[in-house]
Amino acid sequence: MKKQPLLILLIGFILGIVFQEYFHLNDFTVFSLLALSGVSLIGIGIEIGFFPRIKYEVLVFFFFSIGVFVHFQNSSAQQIPPLDGKENIVFQLNKKLNSNEKNRRYIVDIVAVPSEEIKDFSPIKSVLSIPKDQELLDFNHFYDAEVYIHQPESVANDFQFDYKKYLARQGVYLQAYLPNEILKTEKTDVSFPDQIRQKRLSILNEINRSPLSPKIQEFVKGIILSDRTEMDSETVTDFNQTGLVHLLAISGSHMVIIFWLALFIFNQIIPVQLRKVSIILSLVLIWAFAVFIDYGSSVMRSCLMISCYYIMVLLQRKPDLLHALALSAFLILVVDSRQLFEVGFQLSYVAVLGIWWLAEPVKALFGQPKWWLLDFVYSIAAMTIAAQIATLPLSIFYFHQFSFISIFANLLIIPLSEVIIISSLFMVIFIAFGLKFLPVYELFDTFILYVLKLIHWFSGFETLMNRNLSLNLWEIVFLFLSIFFLKFVVKEHLNLMHLLRFSFCLLVFFGLRIGFNVYNFEKKEVLVHQFYREKIISVKDKDQTVFWLKSNKNEAKIKDFVINPYLISRRTAHCKIKYYPEDAEAFVFEGKAYGLK
Repeated sequence: MKKQPLLILLIGFILGIVFQEYFHLNDFTVFSLLALSGVSLIGIGIEIGFFPRIKYEVLVFFFFSIGVFVHFQNSSAQQIPPLDGKENIVFQLNKKLNSNEKNRRYIVDIVAVPSEEIKDFSPIKSVLSIPKDQELLDFNHFYDAEVYIHQPESVANDFQFDYKKYLARQGVYLQAYLPNEILKTEKTDVSFPDQIRQKRLSILNEINRSPLSPKIQEFVKGIILSDRTEMDSETVTDFNQTGLVHLLAISGSHMVIIFWLALFIFNQIIPVQLRKVSIILSLVLIWAFAVFIDYGSSVMRSCLMISCYYIMVLLQRKPDLLHALALSAFLILVVDSRQLFEVGFQLSYVAVLGIWWLAEPVKALFGQPKWWLLDFVYSIAAMTIAAQIATLPLSIFYFHQFSFISIFANLLIIPLSEVIIISSLFMVIFIAFGLKFLPVYELFDTFILYVLKLIHWFSGFETLMNRNLSLNLWEIVFLFLSIFFLKFVVKEHLNLMHLLRFSFCLLVFFGLRIGFNVYNFEKKEVLVHQFYREKIISVKDKDQTVFWLKSNKNEAKIKDFVINPYLISRRTAHCKIKYYPEDAEAFVFEGKAYGLK
């Protein structure tokens, strides 16, 4: 507690958020818990009874209750108006989402519903799908259109992705489809945030008109302006399969590189005695950049971590990575505790913790570098390996796949990331200012094209890809414990005690894995799955599962959203697909009827 007080208090705060998420305490219990922790804290201050002797425990309990209270406030659902079916709505653009084959997708703010049945309407967010032949939305207009609108469907099974909960954590509670024409009205007063968003949208359109090839245009928009909405599926698949998807998202590495670039430039201009001014200006610049690219979650996390770290430098305190990490996480979660359950949030902080915990021991294995360039390569390699190891349990848990080639791909591409990010940044600046020096575009286009070809080559090693992997919470706990003890094994590899602890955790992990595999193998069950209006029946008997579908019309989507998640959760790879008559009203198995209507 004395060495890392912020981290310990953050853990208490996070435990409070998790507790409230799963136990849903009512308002009376939440405020009672908060009052009890406050009284305990006062007891420390005025030294009443035994409180001073357990002051650390009381502090953790206080932050635990704060976590419960904050998440209670943040998870209060918005009142949803009775919108269902065909409705006329007035809306404005909030954010672009990834497009699919037929439609562009947006998050929009519904600002009005001209219906006599709806009174006292409050603005609400909705996902909106629009056919690609329709006009692009922008931030300078209000739109009026007739849409088909509904609330996202709840999932009946815990192994399915809960899209409704995912949207709710972003404050989105509706889905809509716009098949017809849109009426638009120019805004008389465009807010400053919308002016910035519109400027970003304009630069994205300028990139589309640049001499760069289409694939490179989408790459540049993703890696610098955090817009992957039109990126081709092959490129996304290549980055996913090689474990390099973090390079496409604006993450900590991007912001650190941009910060260091700004700091380097300011240090060349500003006198040495005013180096603090260089740091302040660099921090201002990355925050301005974060606002310009619409301050996504990953960008805000990165900027907060960098700011917390360098504020310690400005205050002439010894910079501490864990203090910066804990403070940035606390600030984010106080504002929106729902971010704790975002995959990106968890992977970001676990990666940084992994680098802090494992990078130095791993680097020591490479030996003493003779040149500064070799030291740089060793450092990058050690950080890459440390981050890969630390995030492995979560990556498998959420994405159910792992490729051994990702280690080699990251070791090769990550050292190039500085060149890739800086050159892409300057290319966006060139395009934004209308610079048309064609050889620069051709050189950049060729360089990135070869990088993408290299990544595509790495993704071709299918034999090294492990898919449909399943992990549960207990397995993750012992994997993380193994990673914790791995540091001591690497650092003191001749120490038998550390080796035994590490081996024990791995043995427990494999024991649990075998046990859960056997349990799922022996399971025999019949389930009814709902996919929109269609019902799917699954019959599992040991390692054989049969799925009964109404038709093969939506078979591809059913495989993605029902069949594969079920097979992963039950740890089986074998299944057959059969079809029941379209007019069937019930499915009968072993004398029990399951309704199909």
